[in-house]
Amino acid sequence: MPNSTLNLRMTRRQAIGATLATGATLLHGSPALAQADWPTKPVTLVVGYPPGGQTDFIARALTAGLQSSLGQPVIVDNKAGANGAIGSEYVLQAPADGYRLLAGNVAITIAPHVYTKAKMPDPLKFTPIGTMLTSGLVLLVPATSPVKDFKQFVQMVKETKGGIDYATSGAGGITHVTTEILRERLGKPSMNHVAYKGSGPAAMDLIAGRVAAMFDAVSVVSPFIKSGQLRAIMTTSKTRVPALPDVPTAAECGLKDFEIYAFIGLYGPPNLPPAIIKRANAALNTALVDPATRKAILERGDEPGGGTPEALANMTRDYHAMFGKIVKENNIQAD
Repeated sequence: MPNSTLNLRMTRRQAIGATLATGATLLHGSPALAQADWPTKPVTLVVGYPPGGQTDFIARALTAGLQSSLGQPVIVDNKAGANGAIGSEYVLQAPADGYRLLAGNVAITIAPHVYTKAKMPDPLKFTPIGTMLTSGLVLLVPATSPVKDFKQFVQMVKETKGGIDYATSGAGGITHVTTEILRERLGKPSMNHVAYKGSGPAAMDLIAGRVAAMFDAVSVVSPFIKSGQLRAIMTTSKTRVPALPDVPTAAECGLKDFEIYAFIGLYGPPNLPPAIIKRANAALNTALVDPATRKAILERGDEPGGGTPEALANMTRDYHAMFGKIVKENNIQAD
């Protein structure tokens, strides 16, 4: 015979639980309703670098458009340090409520491979929302160099006894691994890496002829190209860069499948709800259509992003795998 006392206790407990759940819903709203109403307060856009750089630029360039679409303030928060890892980790540990997002650049796909002593955030754990900006890299030589095109560059690399010296903005960064990818494609000739603390010092030594070549993002070095201090040999973008219409792409130079971008994506913490992803992606794409914003991006030599969360997810995954392979094969370390 069933225990009626036990059944009564269970019924009372269920009733109390239902009452508490109903009260919580009335006070805070259901999770589905909260997602549909997102955002109801300011959204923080985290940048893992100091103000003034490429990642900070695009974050601030898009705030007005994002605010207009979302109906809430979007506040840029610079949490610089550890090659962007401090800001990335801050978002990775955030609640999955959409109020703390990351403007994460391509470095998040490289850092886990090149930092062996410090644990770096796993880029595949973030929730991709959409691409904010892409920037092809450009191969540069000093304006005084006898090298005029990519064919002559390859000849210089292969004929220089002991190998040419090439500059980068830092060990283990995209300019470093991209040069190593190129070296691999050329048959691994001798090339000597000279790491600098940033693009500025590297460009100054390249202009002075202390190093023979370097890669960097178009928007970073376009002023030196336009002033005639540096010569652009080729870009790594799929099509010619509007800011450098006379510079051929890698494909035009005979290098197939050499498309590499210093991209910046909008990411959320893990398990961001689909409704928030959809709303944030729509807001991002709307902000990128604004004529003034597009003009500001293009004038720097960058290209506006946009597209789907899946496109950013694919790019993040593919770059993470590609750079991991190069880093391992060439024993590249940043610490």
